[in-house]
Amino acid sequence: MVTLTDKASEKVKELMNGSAAEQGLRVAVRGGGCSGFQYALAFDQQRDGDEVYEYSDIRLLIDSESLPFVEGSEVDYVEGLQGAGFSVNNPNVVAACGCGQSFRTAS
Repeated sequence: MVTLTDKASEKVKELMNGSAAEQGLRVAVRGGGCSGFQYALAFDQQRDGDEVYEYSDIRLLIDSESLPFVEGSEVDYVEGLQGAGFSVNNPNVVAACGCGQSFRTAS
């Protein structure tokens, strides 16, 4: 399961701004970065093969290729001196690059 913090949930609702009910937040993993993988978060429609989680009236959409890499993760929204944005707290990560934009898992 993938979850959202309350702060992330509020920000997603704000950004969706009343978008169509069938739209959700896609949480995906793409190859790239100095550690091997990067997160890709985007508003999207459900596709065949997606795993769908409902959290606080928000649909989280995860494709079957990304699911093993993000299973058990929590999406948060953080604000700090270096800016604001979504952050993924992923228990599967064994290493990350210095900038925090890419990661590697054990599998």
